[in-house]
Amino acid sequence: MLFKQLFDEKSCTYTYLIADLDSKNAILIDPVDTNLDIYIDLLKEHNLTLKYSLETHVHADHITASGLLRQQLGCKTAVSSLCGAKTADIQIQDGDIFEVSQDEYIKAIATPGHTPGSISFLWRDRIFTGDALLINGCGRTDFQGGDASNLYDSITQRIFTLQDDTLIYPGHDYNGRWVSNVRQERSSNSRLANKTREQFIDIMDNLNLPEPKLIDLAVPANRYCGVDPETANQAEIQQTEKVNPMQKHFTVQYLTDEAKRYITEIDVAKVKSTIDLDTICVIDVREQNEVDEGYIDNAQFMPRGVLEFKIDSLEAIKNKSDTILLYCRSGNRSALAAKVLQDMGYSNVLSMAGGYEAWKQHA
Repeated sequence: MLFKQLFDEKSCTYTYLIADLDSKNAILIDPVDTNLDIYIDLLKEHNLTLKYSLETHVHADHITASGLLRQQLGCKTAVSSLCGAKTADIQIQDGDIFEVSQDEYIKAIATPGHTPGSISFLWRDRIFTGDALLINGCGRTDFQGGDASNLYDSITQRIFTLQDDTLIYPGHDYNGRWVSNVRQERSSNSRLANKTREQFIDIMDNLNLPEPKLIDLAVPANRYCGVDPETANQAEIQQTEKVNPMQKHFTVQYLTDEAKRYITEIDVAKVKSTIDLDTICVIDVREQNEVDEGYIDNAQFMPRGVLEFKIDSLEAIKNKSDTILLYCRSGNRSALAAKVLQDMGYSNVLSMAGGYEAWKQHA
């Protein structure tokens, strides 16, 4: 077997390569897009075939390389079913098994709390904990649906119950540390050792950390496996279907078309002629760089990746029956976002067909 721990200096992210040198099958955990060439060169060096690209969660501090690896190498991408990453080939469930070879496998263990869909991966005598458990720390719980109580249970009941000498390989470290073990973290982790659930929750509620710098870019990108849904070319879609023909419904276009079947889409002409935009909540779900190029007056700025987590903070929405108009660049992201809001109970959500591009072109 081959095991490599790789480190991205910019985001302080660890990526893990596990490979069987007999079967030549390999798995990557939490790959970073800027290190794509490093992964490909490493695989070529050992003549390996990448079977899976696994994610511990939808990351907020870097963009995954999983979609690019799928494009170039034909591997399957895998993300927790609770992460909202609908374009992933595999929606991971607690207890799922990923085979490296006939005798080697990785087991998925649900460890929610940092995010609802956080997953740890157990292989042999080591567990890859993502942001659930760090060395002398743990992932924050103040965004992306985090829950300190759930995280406490995940760590104490699912990770700390493993054998004492189980090695812990985290998703990040900012102090030059590479590995710990269960006994070490159980006995000395500053946020968890000898702490009750209430004490842990109090610690997590008072961290007062700034948001990750890339959150508004990384979260929506990672829900599409690191590939922009509006700039993905036809070759990418064809490659996805070729790699996984039984899951054509995970392609971006099909997903968007499916969402549009269930939402109310309204064209720009009708918006301008029949809707008083000053009386409804208009939400721009694009990224900051897109908004900088122009926007609709009085629109609320809330990128697609954080919409469901921050929608409740908008003072313009008094109750879930209020009219909401969503728009993006071309109408795809807003359609997907409208479907999400409908599923959350918002009953009068509109998506502007053609997005801001159509708005600019309409006289």
